[in-house]
Amino acid sequence: MKKFAALLLFVTVLMTAAAPASAAPAPKAGWPAQLKFMAGPPGGNWFALGSALADMWTKNTIPVTSTSGGGVSNIINADTKKGDFGFSVTSLLGAAIKGEQDFMGRPTKNAAVMANLYTQYTYFIMREDFAKKNNIKTVGDIFTRKIPVKMATLKPGTASEFVVKSLFMKGYGVTYKDIKKMGGSMEFASYEGGADLIADGHIDLFIFSVGKVASIVMNIESKAKIVVLPVEKNALNALSKAYGTETFTIEPGIYKSVKKPVQTVGDYTCIVISKDLPDSLVYDLCKSMWDNKTSLSKAVKDIAELNPWEAVPKGVPTQAGALKFWKELEVLCPFYSPF
Repeated sequence: MKKFAALLLFVTVLMTAAAPASAAPAPKAGWPAQLKFMAGPPGGNWFALGSALADMWTKNTIPVTSTSGGGVSNIINADTKKGDFGFSVTSLLGAAIKGEQDFMGRPTKNAAVMANLYTQYTYFIMREDFAKKNNIKTVGDIFTRKIPVKMATLKPGTASEFVVKSLFMKGYGVTYKDIKKMGGSMEFASYEGGADLIADGHIDLFIFSVGKVASIVMNIESKAKIVVLPVEKNALNALSKAYGTETFTIEPGIYKSVKKPVQTVGDYTCIVISKDLPDSLVYDLCKSMWDNKTSLSKAVKDIAELNPWEAVPKGVPTQAGALKFWKELEVLCPFYSPF
């Protein structure tokens, strides 16, 4: 009898060791077998966070695979069901719904926001010597006085490049061709490449969107004296009316080059999702993300900004199941605690 008990215990231990540490829950009735999440380019924050989210959802909600992607393509693929959900920025969805800019002639109908995750600030960084020489104090000074400026932003198809050309067009009535006619230029580079270009004096102005506390700005400050140009209120309002952006303020104390509050284009990194996924599934995806926010922030710390008051965008639609979760959580907070 003792030998049998010992053998039974040995078999039990073997079976436990062979079992997976945490299997994904079985999909509920009406749910797909798995989901495809579209992140960002390899090496970036979106790619890292996409992998962390996929692992988390697989353990807690439903099997999810994560692939590379981009802000524009992720909206198109969610709309056409080539993917289920993925990262973008809120203003890009605003343009997609209207069929403008990168979505010209193909308005989006089947994509909505699952959640605004964290803030995106657009930085207009100019060399201090160039700004003083030309008495440039705002972005609008460049265009009202037609000053030839050598500019750079990130590559076409990125959220940064979308915001730049949209602000120039909607806020100032200027295109890249107009900048060239003024004697200026527009280059496209990576964050690191643009930082090197402005530090070396090859460009006068580097424009990009990034989180609230941006190491890339500090990196540029360590190499060159710069100023961060504010955007005029009328231009900010025009872009907001067109695509649902907001006005954010870069406060003093974060960067040594910012001595007083600087108003700029505000946006959110968001998750865009196919509208026709089951509401109960999207609700549970949101709940799992909220419950695991602390662990997710170890992959990308900006996700710690996630909260129910900003998760629902103002100018674009929110998926019904997501809206239900965030509105319920807003009522429960601060009493709800996932920890």
